[in-house]
Amino acid sequence: MRALAAHFNTSRNFSSFNGKAADEASLEQEAERKIGWLLKLFFAGTATFVAYQFFPYMGDNLMHQSVSLLHVKDPLFKRMGASRLARFAIDDQRRMKIVEIGGAQELLNMLGSARDERTQKEALKALSALSKSDEAVKALHNAGAISVIKSTPDTFKDAEIGAYKSNLLKRFQDFDISS
Repeated sequence: MRALAAHFNTSRNFSSFNGKAADEASLEQEAERKIGWLLKLFFAGTATFVAYQFFPYMGDNLMHQSVSLLHVKDPLFKRMGASRLARFAIDDQRRMKIVEIGGAQELLNMLGSARDERTQKEALKALSALSKSDEAVKALHNAGAISVIKSTPDTFKDAEIGAYKSNLLKRFQDFDISS
């Protein structure tokens, strides 16, 4: 009988041990789930911080970098900077930001010193994008844009250069009439 009682007692302890183990397992799963969310949030925060530090191609940093590309002697980099500035000039606020950081003056310098037509075209394209703002036109006018644009040689190979030139000169003419 003692053997039978010992057997029941052991099985009862074993079942209560299983109950404790099940409770502990569910607690461990809940803790893992909470810690998992905490780790995910930590990872997301770290990734955001790293992206902000290592990918400065957002906002003002890219504008500054694009203007600094206009300082380089290589025409390819100048064209890349001018192309970026043309893409940024989508509203008056951004156009004025480009003017404030010196992008308009650098584009005029680039246009004046450009040796090839592709560089001239990109500079004129960026200046045309900037000229959609009255304040930017005023700043370009004060920087002597008309004489630089008029001194750009016409070309028969690329009709876009002539189109950009005529549109810019017309915009300056309209600006002179309105002011």
